[in-house]
Amino acid sequence: MHFEILIEDQSGKKALDILMPKIIEKKHTYRVISYRGIGRIPKNLKSHTDARNRILLDRLPELLKGYGETYTNYPINYSAVVIVVCDLDRRCLKTFRQELLRVLNSCTPKPKTRFCIAIEEGEAWLLGDIPAIKAAYPKAKVNILNNYQNDSICDTWELLADAIFAGGAKALKNEPWYVIGKEKSTWAEKIAPEMNVEQNASPSFCYFRDKIRELI
Repeated sequence: MHFEILIEDQSGKKALDILMPKIIEKKHTYRVISYRGIGRIPKNLKSHTDARNRILLDRLPELLKGYGETYTNYPINYSAVVIVVCDLDRRCLKTFRQELLRVLNSCTPKPKTRFCIAIEEGEAWLLGDIPAIKAAYPKAKVNILNNYQNDSICDTWELLADAIFAGGAKALKNEPWYVIGKEKSTWAEKIAPEMNVEQNASPSFCYFRDKIRELI
């Protein structure tokens, strides 16, 4: 089986490129494609933004339509699925899922697709493995990590920054946006290799992991 994974940022790609081999066997294939932000689903399901801007939800109707047309030409014994990974942020989970399904249902033919939503943000999947964070950052502030509630709505990346970044989120927020993105990618590259995917405490990560294996 092949997994085509669409994710909204580079740090998420860094993490999943490391984590996917821990989830699936080598006989299966995957590709993680990162975008430059999440954006929003167009009201008429037709994107009005330049494809070169690479904003995930803005492009999603066209992306899924394209995958549907492509996958219909695959050999019958070859299975491929699209996995769309988004941060929930402050959205309503039920409403957001309905909006995503509306996009998928507008496609003819529909590609096999699953939506996996990180609650609240992708850093929640890293915070689901506190021992991995401590291994990657031995000087991490343990009191902050131990008080974290998995998949809580709590400004997740800022909480992780407070635990492992010098000066915390306040200092990092004073940096340009691209510096923040680069730092998040560094966290993913350092923490993900230490993670045990079987013992992650983030419910939304476990949903992603189990959905991948269920499809297999």
